[in-house]
Amino acid sequence: MSHTHHAHTHLNDDTSLNTVLVVCIGINLLFVITEGTVGLVYNSLSLLSDAGHNLSDVFGLLLSLFAFRIAKRHANRRFTYGYKKSTILVSLTNAIILFTAVGAIIIESIYKLKNPVNIPGNAISLTAGAGIIVNGITTWLLMKHQKNDLNIRSAFLHMAMDTLVSIGVVIAGIIISFTGLSVIDPIISLIIAAIILISTWKLLKESLFLSLDAVPSSVDISQIENGISAITNIKSWHHLHVWAVSTTENAATIHIVLKDITLMEKTKQQVKDLFHSHDVAHCTVECETPQNECKEKDCC
Repeated sequence: MSHTHHAHTHLNDDTSLNTVLVVCIGINLLFVITEGTVGLVYNSLSLLSDAGHNLSDVFGLLLSLFAFRIAKRHANRRFTYGYKKSTILVSLTNAIILFTAVGAIIIESIYKLKNPVNIPGNAISLTAGAGIIVNGITTWLLMKHQKNDLNIRSAFLHMAMDTLVSIGVVIAGIIISFTGLSVIDPIISLIIAAIILISTWKLLKESLFLSLDAVPSSVDISQIENGISAITNIKSWHHLHVWAVSTTENAATIHIVLKDITLMEKTKQQVKDLFHSHDVAHCTVECETPQNECKEKDCC
């Protein structure tokens, strides 16, 4: 009964997240079209740069939705883990897209600083004010689902930063309205670029590391090592490997040398329980006796 309830709850969560991503994509795409149009009409770099960044977020949300759906496909003889790794690749792709957008914003901002253009502050403030609402709603919708999923967290962080960026653009519009200093526009664009850069760096680093099968940041490898060494029936251990199957699932393998082979099943369960308590859902434990213990240099 409990297993059925868990499966039903998990299915509801998946359906809810799918709906949230679709809604987020729709409202953000509509806003990008509006903001981009106003930016072109009034020749506002801060609006155009924000619209370009929001467009990359729409693409990022589309990739997250694609990865979320393809990760649910069943494993087969060629992809024995299924397609779960796609969630990590999408997170890495999102980070690369954002870094590319930052470069374009910086180049254009420097050009506008050298060649300033008069723009109406009221139009900027009103349009970016709408962005605060759109980005705020999107951030709120994603908040519930981002805690344990790097793929969704990347989208959540982008939208949270976008909300702050839109606030910055509103401030720029207000300053321009009162002072007429159009140079504020590219300055705000440079600040936007800095915010995107800072918020994306951690995402890029973590997704790159996971794509190279590094130990996930959610797993404390030292605690696992200490826990294994503390199990009384384990004489020694080697070949410990921990990696991410997806942005939500981790796996591990280990060889353990047993003092008493008759306690093998109990010891294996202790090791598996230890892994599960450290956010590692899939683990393979290979048991050895002191007589057949690995003697190779790379075993330790």
